Amino acid sequence: METTTSSYENLAHSKWDCKYHIVFIPKGRKKVLYGKIRQFLGPKFHELAGERESKILEGHMVQDHVHMLIKIPHKYSVSEVVGYIKGKSAIAVARQFGGKQRNFNGESLWARGYAASTVGFNEAEIRSYIKHQEQLDAQEGSVEQGSF
Repeated sequence: METTTSSYENLAHSKWDCKYHIVFIPKGRKKVLYGKIRQFLGPKFHELAGERESKILEGHMVQDHVHMLIKIPHKYSVSEVVGYIKGKSAIAVARQFGGKQRNFNGESLWARGYAASTVGFNEAEIRSYIKHQEQLDAQEGSVEQGSF
């Protein structure tokens, strides 16, 4: 998909098209992203991205990592948006599945850091790569859908 001037978004005084391929993992690379947690996290990622005026264009979770193609306005840094998504999703998972009702310290779902690369004119290749993760997951024996 070629980027044209019509594909750019508008802010008050600028036009932008900032897309990133983000990969992050659970703490200890534990294989915890399955079943109800996987079903819960997909919509939660979209909701949290929307709160930072970002949009997840493509996403996939395998048991031990998350891939997403995300469009982030340039008024937010990548680290701000990814940190927000990881932090709030960890709290939501602890509340939903860990019995925690209040804010808490000392528990985390995600490992520190993430991998990010900018996506320019090779967006089709990145989308294909993210979709291919589902086939790799199937080879490892998982039958659940990991797209979000």
